Amino acid sequence: MKKAYLAIGFQSRRSLQAEVDTIQEVLARSGISLFVFTDQYHFLKEAEKEMMQTAFREIRGADLFIAEVSEKAIGVGIETGYAAALLKPIVYLRNHHAEHSTTASGAATHSIIYSDTSDLSVKWSLLLDALINTIEKH
Repeated sequence: MKKAYLAIGFQSRRSLQAEVDTIQEVLARSGISLFVFTDQYHFLKEAEKEMMQTAFREIRGADLFIAEVSEKAIGVGIETGYAAALLKPIVYLRNHHAEHSTTASGAATHSIIYSDTSDLSVKWSLLLDALINTIEKH
């Protein structure tokens, strides 16, 4: 099964649950599983090297990288840069009310700016249909 890695700020994870659910539902319809690092791993503050090595390993194993940047997070930017270096397809994703992230957007191969979860579902479905061939080849 193909895997999508969702980079999302630890602090904003809970407030974006509806968006995560929407992304997961659309991916599942295409047979792609969603991996959310902050849901799977929890590290102590002093385990930062292990945390980043683990994140990088998971990104290497992903077929698609999604950067949810509606709330800024340095870690998401670092993960996005790593995914770009690996030439992964990268989707820049943010709510239209959120501040634009020039670094994540500049590294992305695709962008979705959404107004609500219904809009996100429609735009994500359309983009995923176009991305399927790229993901299959990756």
